[in-house]
Amino acid sequence: MKFTEKMSNKLNELLEKNYDAEKGYKKAAENVENTKLKQFFNEQAQKRYDFGHEIKTEIKNYGETPDKGGSATGAMHRTWMDIETAFSSNNEETILEEVQKGEKAAVEEYNEVIKDTTLPPTTQKILTNHRDTIQNAYQSAKNFEAVVS
Repeated sequence: MKFTEKMSNKLNELLEKNYDAEKGYKKAAENVENTKLKQFFNEQAQKRYDFGHEIKTEIKNYGETPDKGGSATGAMHRTWMDIETAFSSNNEETILEEVQKGEKAAVEEYNEVIKDTTLPPTTQKILTNHRDTIQNAYQSAKNFEAVVS
């Protein structure tokens, strides 16, 4: 089975957005004092890095070429870039709110790709696992927000 061009483009978008989220989490980790929050952000950055490599491998497995690096397009990227505003105040609560926005957008984008019926089962399983992990990160960010506010 081969990915359609449309599917390949969608997966490359997810790949780029995972790299964007990884960078956002790294930046967040640099801008908080709370050690548990810093650890959470670093763990999420590593997960998004890993997600990117899983997607890249899946794209290659189906004979397509993965895109390189982060993207300057897409709603998730813009959301993650909004986190820059939060960094200027170094307010942990504001940073967590921006993280939640980014993760909510990511879940929506994953859901959009997952519902495509032309998606190979292996790819669907990988993306579903990513989405579920991102949903958990969203909930964790909400839980942290209650602690730091």
